[in-house]
Amino acid sequence: MIRNSFLFLPGIKKKKEQSIWQQGINDWDDFLNNKVKGISNRSKPYYDRKIHEAKLALRDNDSGYFYGRFPGTETWRLYDFFKEEAIFLDIETSSATSKESFLTVIGLFDGVDTKIMIRDVNLDISALRRELRKYRLLVTFNGSSFDIPYLNKKYPGLLPKVPHIDVRHLCSKAGLKGGLKQIEQQLGIKRSNIIVERMYGGDPLKLWRMFRGTGDRYYLNLLVDYNEEDLVNLRQILHHVLKTCVIFL
Repeated sequence: MIRNSFLFLPGIKKKKEQSIWQQGINDWDDFLNNKVKGISNRSKPYYDRKIHEAKLALRDNDSGYFYGRFPGTETWRLYDFFKEEAIFLDIETSSATSKESFLTVIGLFDGVDTKIMIRDVNLDISALRRELRKYRLLVTFNGSSFDIPYLNKKYPGLLPKVPHIDVRHLCSKAGLKGGLKQIEQQLGIKRSNIIVERMYGGDPLKLWRMFRGTGDRYYLNLLVDYNEEDLVNLRQILHHVLKTCVIFL
């Protein structure tokens, strides 16, 4: 999808992009090889240079070139190209509102393996920073409102300068409302560990506090399992809604 997109070009909005597609200019090569209505002869060489830059970025596997160049709701267009190097990220904190809150859990999922780091257990910010540098896309649920600004404030420089896909925005586009758990239900996604929902109200903070209070690794294992399911299900939701996003372009 990225090679069919023109929104990363300065001044090109969705209406202009639609106009370009309607002219039969469906990808970057079409743009380079044809005159484009609505793009002046004076501006065309500038846009051609930007497309050549983008082609070089893809050749070099440089997702950072596109950082900040797409509207936040359109970064999903990069996923197909960079999906093998996308990292799904989810955090939990001691409070959703308090300025004194601290990070309790951060989970990562690369599509195959999960890595869960827990405060006072195995959370190592330096190791986390090195791990995150391996990836070309960040994927979260509601991360543009919470996870990303929280981590940027508490741990400046932790997150790499790569595009971020917020699946909550895509769910809204697909007509799916509510939080992650509500959307799982709407899509018929079942959780394997229902103990957390039934006995602990689906509250990871409660599990962390119970582990910290008792030292019983039973609660720690439940917390890890719960966070892993958040991440795995997030990827499943993303793949579902991407089909809808393409349909409604």
